[in-house]
Amino acid sequence: MPARRPGRVSTRGRLMAGLIAGTTDAVRPASREETMPVGLAALALGFIALWISSIHGYMLMYGDAVAHLGTARRIVDSRNPGLQQLGGVWLPLPHLLMTPFIGRMEWWQTGMAGAWPSLLCYILGVMGFYRLCRRMMTGRWSLIATGFYATNPNLLYLATTAMTEPLFLALLIWIVLLTLECIAALKAGAEKLVARRFVFLGILNLFAVMTRYDGWILAAAVWLVLAIQLARSGQFSRYTRSFATFTLLTVAGPLAWFWYNQHYFHDWLDFMRGPYSAVAIDRKTSPPGSQHYWGWHHPFKALVFYTRTAQVDAVWWELGFAAMVAAVAGLYRTLRDKVEMGSLLLWLPLPFYVYSVSYGSVPIFIPQLYPHAYYNSRYGMEMLPALALFGVFAVEWLQERFNLAQPLVARLMPPLAMGFIALNAIGMIHATPLVLKEAMVNSITRMAFERSLADQLVALPPAVPILMQESDHIGALQQAGIPLRRTINETDWDSWSAALADPAGKAAFVIAFTDGPVAKAVKDHPGGLTETMVLCTQGQTCARIYKSDKYGK
Repeated sequence: MPARRPGRVSTRGRLMAGLIAGTTDAVRPASREETMPVGLAALALGFIALWISSIHGYMLMYGDAVAHLGTARRIVDSRNPGLQQLGGVWLPLPHLLMTPFIGRMEWWQTGMAGAWPSLLCYILGVMGFYRLCRRMMTGRWSLIATGFYATNPNLLYLATTAMTEPLFLALLIWIVLLTLECIAALKAGAEKLVARRFVFLGILNLFAVMTRYDGWILAAAVWLVLAIQLARSGQFSRYTRSFATFTLLTVAGPLAWFWYNQHYFHDWLDFMRGPYSAVAIDRKTSPPGSQHYWGWHHPFKALVFYTRTAQVDAVWWELGFAAMVAAVAGLYRTLRDKVEMGSLLLWLPLPFYVYSVSYGSVPIFIPQLYPHAYYNSRYGMEMLPALALFGVFAVEWLQERFNLAQPLVARLMPPLAMGFIALNAIGMIHATPLVLKEAMVNSITRMAFERSLADQLVALPPAVPILMQESDHIGALQQAGIPLRRTINETDWDSWSAALADPAGKAAFVIAFTDGPVAKAVKDHPGGLTETMVLCTQGQTCARIYKSDKYGK
């Protein structure tokens, strides 16, 4: 009889280990009865986080959150409402999910319109993560891994904002989970289940593609994994129709986005090379002759920066190094024992962001590394599921090795792990989570400027048109509670072009930001305009408010 490889634990050995550790639950798919309490716990955590963010004013600290809300608001409230207001860079699904809530002025002003979808995605993501863990670990360790994921303060904060991370993490988790279920059904010959999984995965791939650009890589990888599995099974003819549906749904997202960019912006790659693309923003914000950010065209430096960001996002203090080592050990165990190999899809954000930092004009700054600043630190959150699942998977493996030789140590490991999770959450909250800290630091001057401008906008006569470029400071209109249809802005090209050619004749008031198109229009056509106010804040452009002397006459 061949010798068993050292370090492996047989099914019988795992059962014996479970008896020694005080639990007999096996590694198996989670039932609904198991999953629902996890969802209720996530609901409670989410509402606590929402209450804290609400009373402290955290929900609108991210400029991107304000901009996401503004994009959603334009769909229902603008001079030219409709899907054309989605814009050509940010993908549309997050804004479409906010649309049912954004029409209520109060929810737009407070940010609640973005919090509701994010909170729901957080709950669904936690439930899906537990189900995913349950396919690889026992119930006790699955709860520990889920606790590590669900109590992360950065994730809880993002779940109260209009940011896209909670939605994408939920999609990532459920796509990986359904991929594992589809592979298992293929091996079992469960034809109806495979067909359903193909359709569901196609829908989720479409959603992922329409949420973030890393979703494009995820969708392609999932399609490739399942195509290989289907080819190996020799059952392609049985699933031709469902696999074709899966394929069509997967490619529908990119094709629709190419069409949208071509139709509305006359360039099918406007999101990659247009005026609001990452390349254009990087070019605009980099002073002439300056060096590029750390990691530009240097994949190894980008790897160091991104993995360090993921560590700080996930774990308090310097314990992130231990979490990363544990996750890599769990990855090794997965590869060695070929345990649910589809779970490796959770690591896809790593190569995606290494490439994006190196060659995609996507800088990431954290205070732990040069230049010791805050920018895009939230991107590291996409590694949280991998760190939580594979890290705890490695710890469970370690417990299995201790079960027979050191049973006391083995019994102590679960409560020690739960204690670590509680300590980690408390420590991160005490030190201020990195993602929240970035929002605080980068919002100081912007929020002060928009608050001052909003105070002036509120004092203007109601119902009169205002000429203003919205893209940079829509937060001022949001705080002032001014309907966007009152403004003449760049999202309606016809009225915008006419107003720039005759500011005083087309608008009762004109808001011009330094070096912006409205400021240039005022300089070229100053007749009939009287300057009434100049607002300047350190770190922001100045705003000049003009009153028209001839509008309506």
